[in-house]
Amino acid sequence: MLEVKDLQAWYGPGHALQGVSLEVRPREIVALIGRNGAGKTTTLKTIMGLIPRCQGSVLFEERELLGLPTHRRFALGLAYVPEQRRIVPGLSVRDNLRLGMLADTRGGHEAARIDRIAEVFPRLKERLAQEAVTLSGGEQQMLAIARAIVSQPKLVMLDEPSEGIMPVLVDEIFELFKKMRRDGQAILLVEQNVELALEVADRAYIIDQGRIVHHAAAAELLADEAIKERYCAV
Repeated sequence: MLEVKDLQAWYGPGHALQGVSLEVRPREIVALIGRNGAGKTTTLKTIMGLIPRCQGSVLFEERELLGLPTHRRFALGLAYVPEQRRIVPGLSVRDNLRLGMLADTRGGHEAARIDRIAEVFPRLKERLAQEAVTLSGGEQQMLAIARAIVSQPKLVMLDEPSEGIMPVLVDEIFELFKKMRRDGQAILLVEQNVELALEVADRAYIIDQGRIVHHAAAAELLADEAIKERYCAV
């Protein structure tokens, strides 16, 4: 589904990604883990077309994405939930969800699609008319995820979804990821809570200083204390 080969990216003179290669298959959760500053967020941004200076190859369903603008990548079925959530102030929960459909060219009845996504997120269903920025941090994270998947993407990239959220809501959100996988969506997950990421993922890549340094089944990494201590400390 997604195949990244020898991905290079630069911030000014800084060579942030130095040959990153990874793969996400259909109906799979893949975790990208590593220390702060290792290149995790840069990888997601580059795949989504948000880092202008880059080279290599990003194939999505065998189509090359490098050179395409971000909105075209979204229209092809690739969604991205950034760490900052970017909930739009002054808009209700429903209107924030509507934003997730603006670049979707596939059509469909807007109200019905919002109603369907609200069924997946009972906390949001109760708050569709509420101003979105008045939600709790965990509820805002749910809204950011819901806004990304209301367009029914084929792959969702998530950046630090547990950041700053109370544990009970973190558990709800990660159970949602399992349901998304069962429903056919693939996920590329960046998450500093390493054990949580490995518990939900099928496979994982470890990134260090802009390079992939290890790749294995998530269960294998979860059982390897030396790997977790060396590469995955928060």
